[in-house]
Amino acid sequence: MTEQHKIYDLFVIGGGVNGAAIACDAAGRGLAVGLSEMQDFAEGTSSRSSKLIHGGLRYLETYDFKLVRDALLEREILMRRTPHLVWPLRLVLPYVASQRPRWMIRLGLLFYDYLAKRKVLKRSEAIDLRRHPAGVALKSDYRHAFAYSDCRGDDARLVIANLLGAKRAGAEIWPRHRFVTAVRAGVVWRITLERVSDGRQFTVEARALVNAAGPWVVDVAGKMQIPVGRKLRLVRGSHIVVPRQWEGEHGYFLQTQDGRLMEAFPYERDFTSIGTTDEPWEDAPEKVAISDKEIDYMLAEVNAFLKKPVTRADIVWSYSGVRPLFETGGGRDGDLSTLTRDYSFEIDHEPGQAPVLTVFGGKLTTHRRLAEHAMQKLCAVMPWPADSPSRTDILPGGDVGPAGLEPYRKSFKQRFAWLPETQADRYVQQFGTRAEEMLKGADKLADLGPLIGADLHQREVDYLLDTEWARTVEDIIWRRSKLGLRLSPVEIGRLATYLKERPTLPQSL
Repeated sequence: MTEQHKIYDLFVIGGGVNGAAIACDAAGRGLAVGLSEMQDFAEGTSSRSSKLIHGGLRYLETYDFKLVRDALLEREILMRRTPHLVWPLRLVLPYVASQRPRWMIRLGLLFYDYLAKRKVLKRSEAIDLRRHPAGVALKSDYRHAFAYSDCRGDDARLVIANLLGAKRAGAEIWPRHRFVTAVRAGVVWRITLERVSDGRQFTVEARALVNAAGPWVVDVAGKMQIPVGRKLRLVRGSHIVVPRQWEGEHGYFLQTQDGRLMEAFPYERDFTSIGTTDEPWEDAPEKVAISDKEIDYMLAEVNAFLKKPVTRADIVWSYSGVRPLFETGGGRDGDLSTLTRDYSFEIDHEPGQAPVLTVFGGKLTTHRRLAEHAMQKLCAVMPWPADSPSRTDILPGGDVGPAGLEPYRKSFKQRFAWLPETQADRYVQQFGTRAEEMLKGADKLADLGPLIGADLHQREVDYLLDTEWARTVEDIIWRRSKLGLRLSPVEIGRLATYLKERPTLPQSL
């Protein structure tokens, strides 16, 4: 085993959205930061979310007012911080006579509107589906509805944006490096990592450690012999994606027959995302998969509303992920009522010993706030800068200017008029202003190199490999982009061949 003698101020275990955000916040304070992830970044829970950046209207029913307020505040912070990755979404909630009364929905939405200040998003309203465009796709049984605002976002690319922000501030980022163990040596942790590609182990040292391993958080704590007081429960959430089902950019928030709520909204221009489910998961997190029962449930619920039924044959993609939730009380097996979508920390620290912070729970929407809060906990026991840069800091790609994303998009299309319009739109949405760096020196389509498939050219693949830690086909077509929805098996094989033949890249960028 070879040893690296650099001592980090903070080392983060876990490259999901929470770990990435903590690394970004810490590096932004001027700390020496390292982060390791055993797989590709966002390969677990953080690429398998609902893709919504939302306050959590459903959480009002469980009186999680603090969680809702924090999430509502974060929506607009994230729109400013990553305007290319978080976009407003108008959701329509049809009234169902057998479900919640109209007065209750209206009151809840008014509370949702005023629980936190809004500068960009529109407030809620009652609508008549017989006259409103949102009624066109729905069965005639539904006459009344409410429209309100939330956001949608690209979960996996938000992870990459935070990692790029951390790297910009000097952090060292290590994908595909499995955490083996960590041992306290007085005021530092000695952390053993294993490179997945060849099994090589090495150690690093850090003055503080963060366990942000998501569904694996308890396993990681056990490997460093840190007791945890929280009971983690894994909950499976699955989604299906089908071709576009209606005109317009609005989505639907649907009351299901069992009293739960489900979303359906436009996805990747030509598709519709439907989900989610909410079921206990007892197996290993990496084995999670959608079940036939879940598919039947989602199809039945969405078809109770849509004029044109969605069938199994329409499904072009499905995915499933586990949410690592923790209990707030003593619940029975299978009882999800005691689980919270909020986050919690445990810090293990004694004078003269290096601290470790363990992160439980969390939502995509509140990842920045979680990171800020985590650093507050660590700053209370470490001599580190107390102020977080994350409320005002713009992440790489997000510097579109004070006018916002749409004027930037228009300017981008004018400057790169030789790009097909849909390709230019995708570049702006995926990379923001970093698309200009990727296109540097190009003035015609042929300059982007051979076409692999859809609108994926060799230059983009190289850029993802060179700047975003991508290595495999799945990294590129499902996490750095969603081009897996558009590429044929032959084109995917072409990409695999190119990756195999391209020279090996370093483990860390």
